[in-house]
Amino acid sequence: MDQIAIVGASAAGLTAAETLRREGYPGRITLIGDEAHPPYDRPPLSKQVLAGQWEPEKTRLRKDEQIADLNAEFRLGAPAAGLDLDAREVVLADGTRVGYDGLVVATGVAPRRLPFGHDLAGVHLLRTLEHATELRAEMLRQPKTVVIGAGFLGAEVAATARTLGLDVTLVDPLPVPMARQLGETVGKLLEELHRDNGARVLMDTGVTELLGTDGHVTGVRLTDGNVLDAGCVLVAIGATPVTDWLAGSGLTIDNGVVCDSRCQAAPNVYAAGDVANWEHPRYGRMRLEHRMNATEQGMAVARNLLGADQEFAPVPYFWTDQYDAKVQAYGLVGEGLEYAVVAGDPGERKFAALYGRDGVVTGGVGWNLPREIRKLRQAVVDRSPMP
Repeated sequence: MDQIAIVGASAAGLTAAETLRREGYPGRITLIGDEAHPPYDRPPLSKQVLAGQWEPEKTRLRKDEQIADLNAEFRLGAPAAGLDLDAREVVLADGTRVGYDGLVVATGVAPRRLPFGHDLAGVHLLRTLEHATELRAEMLRQPKTVVIGAGFLGAEVAATARTLGLDVTLVDPLPVPMARQLGETVGKLLEELHRDNGARVLMDTGVTELLGTDGHVTGVRLTDGNVLDAGCVLVAIGATPVTDWLAGSGLTIDNGVVCDSRCQAAPNVYAAGDVANWEHPRYGRMRLEHRMNATEQGMAVARNLLGADQEFAPVPYFWTDQYDAKVQAYGLVGEGLEYAVVAGDPGERKFAALYGRDGVVTGGVGWNLPREIRKLRQAVVDRSPMP
């Protein structure tokens, strides 16, 4: 294998390139990225960058000398537009082609948009450095911010905005924040946390219209008919895998790039990170939009490209930082599972809990209780009985 192309120059793609070199791969590596920036970390965008605690440059994943040591060609600001599996070429938006013997697809996800309102100034998405800096500037200019969507991103942005002393309303049609990720019990505690820190939280509430004057957003109409004043709106209603460029390529696309248990989508073609929909040997088919998974999967696909032939079977891990709360989770947690507190006290916002199915542990959550995290993970690995 003389040349490997990696489409996506963020965490998963960069990790794949670094792993190839660590494993002794001497051939050509080309990293293709749609953004002009060198690889950077996205989780700080909704927290440290938005809060003004970090300059954007601090999000860079590697220093210039580390990038140079990779001895890789970076094609930045060059979106992929197509894939020719027969010719083994990635087609770029400018029409140029990048050949490969092995390919890693790591194009991540793009924010979902509302079917209305995005033509108004003051309506924002958050995925890139530019998005974060523009959102921060807008929030600081405007008296009232409305965050639509109380999942990971929306809840974190609302918390950051409140720490800046801004007027914030969080709106979501689900019953509690992060309901899908953490379930109703822990989600209710997050709702209370936001309310206690001065955010207005409107759950079980949808949005039907964004109102504007002279081209700028001025309000958000809710499903109950009420209108929220808003000079700044963040739409945080989830994300979709970036796979448009793969249309007609021959790869199977269904909620991401469909892969086997080794993350292989076609001969010598692998997917990693948010875009990968793979068969987890324990949990079944899944796609994870978690930062740790991007790193672990990038490493796994690089090794499999070089012949390791190993199934990718991580214990999923994610975290979220909101106000003074650090919530960490292992395994499968969330809606429809059994739930039991095993340490601490939720009333004091310092506890650990296990989730399970049919009496067997599937996951665990720790809230400001880092000493219990390893125990939770081990219970997941051991498939311990629910307490």
